Amino acid sequence: MPRVSEAHLAARRQQILDAATRCFVRNGFHQTSMQDVIKEAELSVGAFYRYFKSKNELIAAISGEKIGEVTGIIDRLLESDPIPPIPVFLEEVIAQVEASINADQTVRIAVQIWGEATHDAEIAEIVRGIYGRIRERAVRAAERAKAAGQLPADADPAGVGAAILGLIQGYILQSILIGGIDRQTYVDGVRALLNPR
Repeated sequence: MPRVSEAHLAARRQQILDAATRCFVRNGFHQTSMQDVIKEAELSVGAFYRYFKSKNELIAAISGEKIGEVTGIIDRLLESDPIPPIPVFLEEVIAQVEASINADQTVRIAVQIWGEATHDAEIAEIVRGIYGRIRERAVRAAERAKAAGQLPADADPAGVGAAILGLIQGYILQSILIGGIDRQTYVDGVRALLNPR
């Protein structure tokens, strides 16, 4: 029997993730069954379960993929010398979030996961890991900004990093739940808060 290539396995895995993403965006996490995803992916049950055993595994994989896009932007900004001012940093990250909202609505899944994390320990662990990585990077950005004189000398980088994460999540929530906000207006509002007259 011929051995299946790594490229084939990766493509099949991505096929499943794309199908699950479409189902979760269209119907919500709770309203989507594993059978729905299998049907959407056009695979047999056996082929599907070779890759994923549960919806939580799908959520972890989808979240990791999307957060990887955000952390990639943050890592690029952290390599900048000097580091961009916090509002510019925030705008670049939000631009990536906005691109995801406009492209395939996968950010909607994030909001569902946040709610699920309040009563599902396995999902909560996934969320802690994913957003913990973003917060760690935001704290590093705040440390760099403080060292560059962009923040007050007594600023606590841990607090600033937590606030940056909150601003990113706040943009996501407002975009998904309320609408009527665009990136430029949001970032201009942050600039006004950071530089009161």
